[in-house]
Amino acid sequence: MAILDDLSGYEFEDLMEDVFRHLGYENVRQSRRTADEGRDILMEEVVDGSRRAVVVECKHTETVSRPVIQKLHSTVATYDYDGPVRGMVVTTGRFTAPAREYAQDLGARRDGGVELLDGADLREIGEEIGMDLYNGRIEILCEEALRPTNPTCGRDAPVFEASREIENLEPAMIPTPETTVSLEPMVTVHTRTNATFETSVGVVHQVDESDDLVIRAEGDTPRIETGDVKQLVANPSAPRIDLEDRNLEETFDAVERRRFGRTETTYKQWAIDRLQQVHTTTVQYTGGNNVDYEKTCTPRPSDISIWSIDPVYVPHVRSRVSLGEYEYRYGHYAAGPSRATTTNEFRQCVHCGADGANETYTYCTNCGSINCDDHIETERLVGEPVCTGCAVTERFAFDTKYFYDRENLEAFREEYAEMPIHEKAKENVTLAAGTALCLLFAAFLVVLSLGLV
Repeated sequence: MAILDDLSGYEFEDLMEDVFRHLGYENVRQSRRTADEGRDILMEEVVDGSRRAVVVECKHTETVSRPVIQKLHSTVATYDYDGPVRGMVVTTGRFTAPAREYAQDLGARRDGGVELLDGADLREIGEEIGMDLYNGRIEILCEEALRPTNPTCGRDAPVFEASREIENLEPAMIPTPETTVSLEPMVTVHTRTNATFETSVGVVHQVDESDDLVIRAEGDTPRIETGDVKQLVANPSAPRIDLEDRNLEETFDAVERRRFGRTETTYKQWAIDRLQQVHTTTVQYTGGNNVDYEKTCTPRPSDISIWSIDPVYVPHVRSRVSLGEYEYRYGHYAAGPSRATTTNEFRQCVHCGADGANETYTYCTNCGSINCDDHIETERLVGEPVCTGCAVTERFAFDTKYFYDRENLEAFREEYAEMPIHEKAKENVTLAAGTALCLLFAAFLVVLSLGLV
């Protein structure tokens, strides 16, 4: 294990904290370094449905002798925990024969016993969980992705669902979309912050909160995800698939798998730093001398427990559809039947870009455009929607009429020429209504002059 020799004792503890978390232990955290008392790492395990505490001593030395085991055994016996407790000693070196004999008598896995892990054991564990011994960190090895499709629907179901909201656009009009998926790395860090702040007058502030931080883990700069994407990723029951699933390549036109930008150790530390900022607050209190004071309360790193770190690839599904002269994109993050929409150009006017959620949008079969109410009209000859962008226009009875093309315009000209005058007037609703009102008023005047009212 010479490769680990460059690590300091504290760095070795950081490394082992990640190792234990990968091995399935829960509530893994380091004891305060200012008051170690022989406890480097504290954690919990579930055995036959019962929770048990594990007290770990980390020794970054060539040999570990019997007194170290005896001291940890005493610590285990006096550890304040509501349940069974056992111990563990981990070293990059080796244990002496008396140390092994003493631990064997105590029992490695039973309550009150002490388990020993030496350098050779660590090498085997490293190969099992992907521990990079060359830099003493846990590289993220993730073989799972959230399910990119709804198992009860086809790959393109979200596109067809989005199209149903568009007036005059039938699903049968939509060709098969070109759909790709990008597997984007994210990490969910499950944490608990438990901190108490005291002064001479007693406790002035407390924090006891659990947080799930969903971190976008691509590139050099981690970024917190919120909203719908966070809900998808942090949902423990979200369906997953193995990255080796052949259906992934067969289902989509292209699959891209992006890399995790940092190591798990980095994301853990970043989450701790972030939670220190989030939970920092300034409180006011009155001292025993009746003088008002302020205290800025910032949790210490030891106040923040990292319960687990869950890396996963999140499918970003992107579809592209060609309709007439236009191309539309629909994108979403997927987790089986659940999704978070990222792009929806079906609800966006191609002429003005309006994308109000409560707006009505209408499809123009003449050119393939999707339009808001301000850019859609009724084609005069056939009575179907036509957009203001492609329509041929001409004024009749002082009112603008819209046509698919010049052929339809010429056909209507012939109809218009044969219309009686009162029919032509109806081509301008406002004018026709005004004319009718004038005739009605004239008739009223005649009746009034005859003394009939």
